[in-house]
Amino acid sequence: MKKMLAFSVALLLTLSAALPVLHADEKKAVPVADYAPGAKSAVLIDSDTGTVLYEKNKDTKLPPASITKIMTMLLIMEALDQGKIAMTDKVRTSENAASMGGSQIFLEPGEEMTVEEMLKGIAMASGNDASVAMAEKLAGSEEAFVAQMNARAKELGMNNTHFSNCNGLPVDNHYTSAYDIAIMSRELLKHPEITKFTGAYQDYLRKNSAKPFWLVNTNKLVRFYPGADGLKTGFTAEARFCLSATAKKESLRVIAVVMGEPDTKTRNAEVSKLFDYAFAQFASHPILKAGDVIGTVKVDKGMEKQVTLKAKTPYSILLKKGEEKGDVRFELKLESQVKAPLHAGDKVGTLAIYRNNALLSEVPVESPANVAKAGWWTLFKRTFEQLVTF
Repeated sequence: MKKMLAFSVALLLTLSAALPVLHADEKKAVPVADYAPGAKSAVLIDSDTGTVLYEKNKDTKLPPASITKIMTMLLIMEALDQGKIAMTDKVRTSENAASMGGSQIFLEPGEEMTVEEMLKGIAMASGNDASVAMAEKLAGSEEAFVAQMNARAKELGMNNTHFSNCNGLPVDNHYTSAYDIAIMSRELLKHPEITKFTGAYQDYLRKNSAKPFWLVNTNKLVRFYPGADGLKTGFTAEARFCLSATAKKESLRVIAVVMGEPDTKTRNAEVSKLFDYAFAQFASHPILKAGDVIGTVKVDKGMEKQVTLKAKTPYSILLKKGEEKGDVRFELKLESQVKAPLHAGDKVGTLAIYRNNALLSEVPVESPANVAKAGWWTLFKRTFEQLVTF
């Protein structure tokens, strides 16, 4: 009887240990091994689908140091997309921006650089001064810009984040988590041109001036790990060594975040292990490329009767290597009615992705362009044409 009881308990323990694997969520594929033992917190995700491939205390609130600048760069890239600024626009350095300590590109009060040059300084040299200069350019003050950062974090579902500045210098009530960093990193990578800056190992500012400044990327993986092209390092005495890194091999792009590492050597080695694990175990199967046409939407009372919808980013499914792809399809589900005026970025529907008739994910589909409301004369002519055709 005692032997039977012992066997039953052992069997239950074995089954309970297996349950998390047997019932793993479709958006999660977490290994048993600890690939980042030196980190306080870490996460590894597939950039296309957001699937978590590895996690360690991923929701713990920690100081992020200069990884903060990922959100700063995201708001800059979105402002560029919206036409609020251009890469060639001049940015003037205020006394406040020039006074920033820590990592900097040594901007002087009154000095002007283009948006492109400021981005280089932020992405490669982690310029605290350049970050504040851009914040003031976009929002009028750093405080107003930080409010925008927090609002954008909330929109993205970064539930364990609060920003108090735009550069990550030590300050009260400034924290985030490894998973939240992965979320904003993934959003930043929807602007693929950012890797022109984050993936460059070296460059110059003021190259042909009396004070040239040699930029060397603080993220050494962009030189030493094949396929690595970003994103942002961070260090303060409080935060220790942090990194949000991305690499791409074939069609698979992954994002690895580590926080609270003891030194740069351990930080880089553990991120490299995370990359190695992802590329050895998983494969991404593209469904749509960025720019592929996915359908059209009729715009009620619009100057244009309909808008062609295209994939804003690549869409793919993630599988373990050797796993059969199966039957994969997508379905465009449009809003019941889309009315003018329509603005670029307005949601007009949802793209549902299925595998073997099982729903894998649903992503919002946005209008790629503005559509003004048609005037009464245009609407009258359309009505008349319909009557004549009838």
